[in-house]
Amino acid sequence: MKGLCCFVLSVFLAIPGRSQTLGGDAAFGFLNLTGSSQLSALGGVNVSNISGDLSLAFHDPALLREGMDKQFSANFNLFFSGIRILHAQGAFYHKPSGTVFSGGVQYIHYGNSIQTDAAGNVMGEFRPYDYSVQVSAGRKYLERWYYGATLKFMQSQYGTYRSDALALDFGLNYLDSSSGFQAGFLAKNMGTQIRTYAGKGEDLPFDLQLGFTKRFRNSPFQVSVTAHRLHRFNLGYNDTLFNADYGLRDTRDGFVANLFRHFVFAGQAYVGEKLELTLAYNVLRRQEMRVPNATGGLSGISFGVGVLFPAWQFRFARSQYINSTSFNQIGLNVSL
Repeated sequence: MKGLCCFVLSVFLAIPGRSQTLGGDAAFGFLNLTGSSQLSALGGVNVSNISGDLSLAFHDPALLREGMDKQFSANFNLFFSGIRILHAQGAFYHKPSGTVFSGGVQYIHYGNSIQTDAAGNVMGEFRPYDYSVQVSAGRKYLERWYYGATLKFMQSQYGTYRSDALALDFGLNYLDSSSGFQAGFLAKNMGTQIRTYAGKGEDLPFDLQLGFTKRFRNSPFQVSVTAHRLHRFNLGYNDTLFNADYGLRDTRDGFVANLFRHFVFAGQAYVGEKLELTLAYNVLRRQEMRVPNATGGLSGISFGVGVLFPAWQFRFARSQYINSTSFNQIGLNVSL
């Protein structure tokens, strides 16, 4: 464990400061999109859910478990404006080393776009895309601790502009199966660009996440509370010029409002052993998607349904963004 702590510390110290954005825009924002149907149903952020779903480990390597040996996961997300997100992942358990290895890819397809010159003359079409390829490893320490790391390569290309980057995720997990309690910590997207879009380096969407899940004894329910973006307290955005132009109020909030923007709340219910129901509320998403001078509707709410069998699992998720605008995602886990 001492060697592990030294390794994690060395990773943090080796990464350039600009790669750990403290707010605002960052390159490779698609890394914040979920490649897991269950994670989408859980509100988009979760590091502690008690589940055998391999796709959750795509976003947190500390969730890799021996029981995921020879499991394959595929997810399809029909996002807004015809954008399609594809995810595939596989895992195997290497018994001699006691390590679970996993490899996966996430690809975002934006369709065809018209390419023009500075005067607006059509030059043809191009196909913008983003993708990440990653390898992960997770191990158990003592009886209740798990840790894992993910190394990933990302590439984005929009016409003549292209950027490549490398990043590392590190997760730590505590599981007490007797009481149905699990807690997790994740440092995400620690890395840097190795090729920039136009000669100027940009931040990656660095994130620190912490959460816990509790499965109630003799009950079909479990709840999760997850905090994200812990490296910056104030997540509010207040555009004073926009507010003045449209007669809107100042949107700066106090301590309590800023505190709750960090949280995602989720609950799950199991009907027998084969049906999983999920409901979640992402506070930050609701605040960011809120339309001024209008009701928020179901913004920030997500839900999902899972059909669970020993050899395969099927899940569907629906996430609500602006009022009636939402997207659907489906996923399949197969044990080979």
